[in-house]
Amino acid sequence: MSPPPFAGAAGAPPRARVLPRFLTRLLAVVAVVLGTALAGPLPAARASVTLTQVSDFGSNPGALTMYVYRPASLPAHPPVVVALHGCTQNAQVYADNSGLPQLADRDGFLLVLAQTGSANNASQCFNWFQTTDNRRGQGEALSIRQMVSQAVTAYGADPQRVYVTGLSAGGAMTAVMLATYPDVFSAGAVVAGLPYDCTRDNSPYTCMNPGVDLSPDAWAQRVRDAYPSYTGPWPRTAVWYGDQDTTVVPRNATELRDQWTALHGLSQTPSRTATIGPDATRQDQYLAADGTVAVEVDRVPGIGHGTPVDPGTGTQQCGSTGAPYFAASICSSYWIARFFGLDTTDSGGGGTGGGGSGAACWTASNYAQVQAGRATTSGGYTYAKGSQQNMGLYNTFVTHTLKESPTGYYTIADSGCP
Repeated sequence: MSPPPFAGAAGAPPRARVLPRFLTRLLAVVAVVLGTALAGPLPAARASVTLTQVSDFGSNPGALTMYVYRPASLPAHPPVVVALHGCTQNAQVYADNSGLPQLADRDGFLLVLAQTGSANNASQCFNWFQTTDNRRGQGEALSIRQMVSQAVTAYGADPQRVYVTGLSAGGAMTAVMLATYPDVFSAGAVVAGLPYDCTRDNSPYTCMNPGVDLSPDAWAQRVRDAYPSYTGPWPRTAVWYGDQDTTVVPRNATELRDQWTALHGLSQTPSRTATIGPDATRQDQYLAADGTVAVEVDRVPGIGHGTPVDPGTGTQQCGSTGAPYFAASICSSYWIARFFGLDTTDSGGGGTGGGGSGAACWTASNYAQVQAGRATTSGGYTYAKGSQQNMGLYNTFVTHTLKESPTGYYTIADSGCP
């Protein structure tokens, strides 16, 4: 199968990049290996999702296009999920088939879809392997970060709840965003992607197949090198792979696990293992000291390269197989939203109130306690109103019981209330 011609070769592309012939050929080879040289054009996807293009979101050094899906009913200060499509795809195809918009409707988050084009890459792949695009403060990485800033400003989104996910080249770019902007993204989900900065000393082809084996500490150091002055918490990371993927081989799931568990200071032995979904996907979870899932690896049996979807109307179903690289299996977007803490159908996300002996008691996640006005947040942490007791990280995973006595004064009462 011959590679597609490099778009823009006859003249300077819009980004004013002048590429050497060997790099032009390399980009074409990478596109082919990522499964992008199709025998014919993509079938027309069902244009069921209405996206809004945002034309002015910053200097946009990566020459990307920004689209937004805003649910009809969006809460104040909503979370943001950034989605990055795979090669030969675009924002519309990813929106129509991934299931993310229907989850945005149900769970109340703003969906931002970044799109690249043939002027950047022969087969519309994000340039996860180029230092001009995978470093903080430049190229495509900076363009995506600017999209987040625009979403926070224009839609009043919550800057403490920003997440990113993507497929293949978009999955590799997800790892780029988590590494280069750990101060922006709380968590991410890499679908059939690669560890950050594998191409520092390897070709993209080698990184994809057969993959590169480094020690956990060596992988972690590559992330630290992306933002050396950063001292804050590392993003939580989920990894999704089809166990029959021959394009970006499953070995990369193991290397991604090594990279991110090492960053969190965790063992590479899972804290717990379960099977989920209709196809018995193996889910390995690695827990932080506070009990939150810092790293998760989901290995989907029987599928190759693509985003796992499960068309249907059930609670755990989503997506469509109407375009290439969407594999009928498990609804990965549902489980990713749940990993991010956005799933409103999860009974663990609510709160309960009760009283007795003149005191009211409320058990809920730190996020829910803040939203209910019983706690405040500062610097990423949660504090009980009145007593100012530190409740831990501001997220949906840490849960406390608060006792209100007198009215408006809250104390932690995890051991019993009243």
